[in-house]
Amino acid sequence: MKKASVTCFGAFVMMLVLFAPASGEAKPLAASPQPTSATTLSPATTSPAKIRLISFRGIIASVDQKTKTFTVAGKEKSRYVRVTDKTIITKLGVPATMKDIIDNEEVRGICSKDPNGLFEAKTVKLGPLTEAEKAAEKSYKETRVEKKVGGSPAASPTASISPGPKS
Repeated sequence: MKKASVTCFGAFVMMLVLFAPASGEAKPLAASPQPTSATTLSPATTSPAKIRLISFRGIIASVDQKTKTFTVAGKEKSRYVRVTDKTIITKLGVPATMKDIIDNEEVRGICSKDPNGLFEAKTVKLGPLTEAEKAAEKSYKETRVEKKVGGSPAASPTASISPGPKS
C-alpha cells in the first residue's frame, strides 16, 4: 500500500516536471517592455473588461456644440452624453458629424461611463430606424419568442392531465 502511494506521488511529480516547461514558455526579459516611472497605467487600461456598455434611446433635449455634448430625454431620467473623436455618428445610415446633431431629433446609441461618471458615446445613430435596423430588430424579437416558446412546458405537444376539483 505504501509502495503504491509513493509510486503514484513519484509519477505525479514526474508529470509536473515534464509538462511544466511546455505549458508556459518563458519569454526573454529583453523582449518585454518594462514600465517606467514616466509611463503609468491607468485602471481603465489595465482592466478593459470592466468597461460596461450602456445603450440609450430617446429624443435629444438639448445640444452643446462647444463642449460636444447632448442631453437625451428619457422616460424616467435624462442622460448627458459626450461625443469624442472616436464616436461613430450616423444619420439614417450615412456618416454624420457633431453638427448634424440637433434638438428634438430621435437618437439611439451605445455609450460607456467614464471614471468621472459622465457618459461617453461610442456610437450615435440619428433619426428613425432604417429598414435594415427594423428588419434586424424584428428578426431578433422573433428569435427570442421562439426560444421562449420552445423551452416552456406549455408549448409541449403532449397534453397534461390535471386533477379535477376536489369535492
